[in-house]
Amino acid sequence: MSYLKSVDWLKDLMEQKVLQFVIVDVRFSLGDPTAGRKSYLNGHIPGAVYLDLDQDLSSVVGQHGGRHPLPNIDELCNKLGEIGIDQSTYVIIYDDQDGMFAARLWWQLRYLGHTNTYILNGGYSKWVQAGLDQTTDIPQYEKRTFHPALLSDEIMYMEDVKNRLHHENVLLIDSRERTRYLGEEEPIDKRAGHIPGAINYFWKEAITESGEWKTKNDLQKHFSSVPKEKEIIVYCGSGVSACPNILALHEAGYQNVKLYAGSWSDWISYPENEIALGEE
Repeated sequence: MSYLKSVDWLKDLMEQKVLQFVIVDVRFSLGDPTAGRKSYLNGHIPGAVYLDLDQDLSSVVGQHGGRHPLPNIDELCNKLGEIGIDQSTYVIIYDDQDGMFAARLWWQLRYLGHTNTYILNGGYSKWVQAGLDQTTDIPQYEKRTFHPALLSDEIMYMEDVKNRLHHENVLLIDSRERTRYLGEEEPIDKRAGHIPGAINYFWKEAITESGEWKTKNDLQKHFSSVPKEKEIIVYCGSGVSACPNILALHEAGYQNVKLYAGSWSDWISYPENEIALGEE
């Protein structure tokens, strides 16, 4: 089973009108938090609703929890219900940033127990390149009630990670750029380096130059040195760009994959936590 769907698949789904589905636009810019919503208002896939990384998919930043803490579950479920999503709804998510923000919502819905969540492969750009319709109309969906069924073993917190350091059956994957992993530079967070024992798989290496996800075979080759029998914990700077790697691992056939939700920005908020520099 693949969580990636083509532009043609979505086009057919919209034309057939057989399944109950909701399209979610999650375009966002970390450098300009207003840019995503502006882009949505300027044009989007017909029927798409907008969810904002900061306002809808994260909670308020505190001392711990990282730069994009997960939102309150009840609040998120209410927002999902308001845009017509319940556990039976097919959800198709897109962004225009190589799938990073789409994967964040995909993971959040997965964590909430939603089983019919997909990502538009190639995102909004692929839709536009195909010459398909765009609109500025804001859709209204019938409100539904989203009942979560949490997959609590999909998420890791700081103490969970700390207790697993150097465990032979656990593998930590750092999804950030290699220079940040090595500690050679750190443009965002207060300390440079990585969690001891982690290996580096930059998340964009799962994406082709054209902005689409690599095929299953290519992803299997990409992760060929990662043992499938281990518990894999993925992190990044704030728990967002780790999610594309989680999706890519699932596409490659991995099952025991967890997200360290607070990620590096949470790890370094505890002064006593060790950090590593250079190669592992």
